[in-house]
Order: sequence, then C-alpha cells, then structure tokens
Amino acid sequence: MTDSSVPEPPASPAPHGAAPNALGPHGTALHGTDPHGTALHDTAPHDMAATGAERRAGGKSARKRVRRGALGYWSEADRGHDPLATILAQNQIRLPGLVPLRHQRMAASPWNYYRGAAAVMAGDLASQPSSGLTVQLCGDAHVLNFGLWATPERRLAFDLRDFDETLPGPFEWDVKRFAASLVVAARENRVKPARAAAAVTAGVAAYCRGMRRYATMHELDIWYDSMHVDSLIGYFEPADRGRVSIHIEKQRKRRTSRGAFAKLTTMVHGRPRITADPPIRVTVGDDEQDYLVDQLLAGYRLTLQEDRRILFDRFTPVDVVRQVVGVGSVGMRVYLVLLEGRTGADPLFLQVKQAGPAVYEAHIEPSRHGNHGARVISGKRLVQSATDIFVGWGSLDGRDYYIRQFRDMKIIPTTDLIAPRLLEFATACGEALARAHARTGDPVAIDAYIGKGPAFAAAIGRFARLYAEQNERDHAQLVGAIAAGAIESPAG
Repeated sequence: MTDSSVPEPPASPAPHGAAPNALGPHGTALHGTDPHGTALHDTAPHDMAATGAERRAGGKSARKRVRRGALGYWSEADRGHDPLATILAQNQIRLPGLVPLRHQRMAASPWNYYRGAAAVMAGDLASQPSSGLTVQLCGDAHVLNFGLWATPERRLAFDLRDFDETLPGPFEWDVKRFAASLVVAARENRVKPARAAAAVTAGVAAYCRGMRRYATMHELDIWYDSMHVDSLIGYFEPADRGRVSIHIEKQRKRRTSRGAFAKLTTMVHGRPRITADPPIRVTVGDDEQDYLVDQLLAGYRLTLQEDRRILFDRFTPVDVVRQVVGVGSVGMRVYLVLLEGRTGADPLFLQVKQAGPAVYEAHIEPSRHGNHGARVISGKRLVQSATDIFVGWGSLDGRDYYIRQFRDMKIIPTTDLIAPRLLEFATACGEALARAHARTGDPVAIDAYIGKGPAFAAAIGRFARLYAEQNERDHAQLVGAIAAGAIESPAG
C-alpha cells in the first residue's frame, strides 16, 4: 500500500542540460526543450496573436508535461549535483579574502543558508520537469526579497526587490522558492508547523487568485497595476495596521540618501567621507576611486535615459568605499558611492554591485544580454511596477556591474518582524508575485494550468515542506565542512 500523502515522482527522468526557451508574444516558450528534452511549447507561432481559447488550451496542455500534483515531488536522489560543490563553484568570481565570510554567514542558520544558496535550488528545480510556461523570473523570490521602496513619484510601492538571478524561466520555479522560504523562515523563528503551512497556503492561494484576476485584464491594465503601501497595510489584521504603519513611516524617513549621509559619513578636512567599518565598509584609495569614476561610472552614465543623465550630471562624486552586503552576495565586488549635488548639502548614494551569470543560466540558456548588469536591470524593469530612476549598468576590468540608488526609502522586512504576521505578509507577497509574472508571461495560460481546484496549491505546499527539510540537511553539510576544516570560515 502506498502513502497517499506522498505524490508520485514526475513521469519523465531528470537529467541536466541546457534548454533554449525563446519567448513568444505571451511569454510562453516557442521552441526548445526543458532539461529533460521535453518541448517547452508545442504551439507554432501565429501570424496573429493567439486567441484566449488557444492560450487557455496551451496552459492546460502544459499539464501533460508536468502534472500539477507532481510539483509536490522532491527526492534528494534525483538532484544530480552536490550542494556544497555548487556553492564553492560560485567562489571563483568573488574576492578571495571575503569568501570565508560568505561561508560564515551562510552557516549561521538554515535561513541564512537558504538566502545564500539560490544556485543550489536552481540546480534542484532544473532537475525536475517544468511546465514550460515562461515568465521573467525574479530568480530569488524568497520572502525577504519582497519589500517597499519609493517610486519615481515618491510613493511607496510593494514588490519584488532583488534581481541578481533574473532570467526567463518556468513560472513555478519562483513560486516554489517563495513557498519554501516561508517554511524555512517560519522554522527560523519557531513558528508552529501548522501556521507555517497556513502561510504557504495563503501565499500560493493569493498568487492563484491574482493570476485568475490578471487573466481577465487588459494588457495595459496589468502593466500599470501596482501595490502601494496602503494596500499592503490592508492585508494585515485591523489590530496590527497601526503598528505596521508606524514602523513603515519611521523607516521611510530614515532610509534616504540624507539619512544615510547623517549616519554613514564624517567630515575629513572639510570633505565628507564615508565612515569605514571593516569588513562591512572598507576605504578605497584615491587612485582606485578615480579609476572607478572615470571608467565604470562614465559608462554607467550612458545607460541612463537622457533626462536622468542630465540630472545625474548635477552631482559630483566625492567618496567611494567597498561594501559587503547580504549573504549570497558576499564576496562580489560592491561599492558605495557618495555624490554631492550643486548646493553642497544634497547627497546622493549609489550602490555599484558586481553581476555574474544568473544561477539558472547553466540549466536553461545563457542570458541574451551581453552584460550581466544589463540583464539585472532589464529584468528589474520588466518585473517591477516602478523602478528607481538611477538604475543602469557598466563594466570594469572585464567584470559587469549594475548601479542603483542606495536605500531610497527601501524598507526591507526581517524574519522576526514578519513571523507573527507571516500569513498576512505571505498573502501580499503572493499577490505581488502574480503581478510580476502576469507582466512578462501569459496569465491566461498560467491560470489555465493552475485550474480552479486545490491541486496546484496542495502540491506547492508539499514541496515547500520537503524542500525546507532538504535545506536543513544542506546547511548541516556546510556546517560540517567548516567544522572539519574542509572550507574556510572566520568562525572555524
């Protein structure tokens, strides 16, 4: 007798390999195969746009490639790669002196490991058959990669916020990474399993409802849709809304270039300097600063829209430090640049961040962009409802970078903050993820694949639980390797 709670494995085998997936007019793949050799989209391109009925039929036919129930399947034996080797392979493009710090941060907890192990999960997701329903993936849609920031109109919007791994790919990969992150984050904060499961159900249900709504909307209405701060607060229980609003308003005032200037700078010989705080912020010599400004920022300037380039020219670079950020990004070259406006009391902080290949490129296909900074910014503009006016990209010494404003009212949650309100926050995230996918994929086809029943949400819930357990085993492998002295860590 079999356990009916355990889904059957996908019918097709799980070898690895590249898989081209050119996009059609509605975001579905027109040709190519997934890692298993399965055609990603078996409908020939039309001279005219596909009808709604054809799009819906295409979504339902995707169930033949991977049954919805099979999305809940996970087996460690099928993954086809060693997670520790996958993590170590990423160190090749990082600053060697910061690699031990990366290991230390990832080893701190299963949650920190999950944040830093997007490449591990990319390999795991690619080990299974995919729906072939393509969207512009966020690529790292864990629960803390949703947040608030200021739109160009200075309104706070809630959306995905991190696009280092963005690439076209199967929609369910983002959904799975999001759902599993809820379980991992819940365990980090000792949230009861039943409440964690309820948060996953709420988040995926919100995604499904959102996709069903977008399937009925006009293209321009989808593109202009957004979730502003008042809508986000509305997801919370009435008793919590006041506290959430107060927290957001405090952060909104602090997390600006002026706030960063007051907190992070001192005057040295009449000139503002970013305060060093090794290894988080490390002073960069004047010659290196000049080189970065003359080469990298000069190239970045040309990627700005003309009106924004004229605005940028009103600021003068005055200081640069090297910065350590996040968990998975530790070791990548990151700079914090301070510029001053014409009044002398008008600071602008830009963050310059190295961009390497997306973790999915080894499993789907290389980016169509020749510069990985351009890949990140293109994905950001495609997915977000509104984007920072100073986003751009450049290159220096054979490395690609993308540039954006530092902070700019960015309000990023923490797991301890959202843990008591995990279900409500997951609901907002699920809605935001649906909007992102509807902008770049085909909501009609995705909605048809999901269907009206509970099969999709139930399968994603099973996968989230199983993968959270896998994540704990992978974290233990890293911790063991550090303890055995096999890899470096400051704590080792």
